[in-house]
Amino acid sequence: MNKKPVVTGVETLARTRIFRVEQIGLRFANGREVSYERLKSSAGGAVLIVPMLDAGTVLLIREYAAGVERYELALPKGRVEEGESVIEAANREIMEEVGYGARQLTHFKSVTLAPGYFSHATHLVLARDLYPERRDGDEPEAIEVVPWPLDRLAELCALEECTEARSIAALFLVRDLFAGKG
Repeated sequence: MNKKPVVTGVETLARTRIFRVEQIGLRFANGREVSYERLKSSAGGAVLIVPMLDAGTVLLIREYAAGVERYELALPKGRVEEGESVIEAANREIMEEVGYGARQLTHFKSVTLAPGYFSHATHLVLARDLYPERRDGDEPEAIEVVPWPLDRLAELCALEECTEARSIAALFLVRDLFAGKG
């Protein structure tokens, strides 16, 4: 295994409400020095929740995704607020986005997106034993909740409006977990 490079400097190039663009200097074990740019996100990351209405039905949401300029069918997700645990954030987000809380929440994996450039981590949480509870969130419009049979995962992935990779990965992981493969 290679020795981790030494960080020789970090400079903030730009800052937004959500991200910081940083330039990071690195010195590798072979003496080579390079400079990379990366997006630095909040320390807590985000949660993505797999809310199971029953043993075979997951609750998806359809909401506008500004990055791709269309409505996207995906799992509920959101930022982990300062002072909040992953489990607390997951329960808050499903109350805000799908109108349910969960009596059983299990963090089963953390994933990254483009880890060469982006420091963000998303914590995947399985939510079971749901009960109705709605909280106000920060969404600009009501979110449509779409119950989906987990055994129709291939059909879901074939839809043009279902492209969010974290949701697809989480659904396959949960399906395998339920089948005893995970």
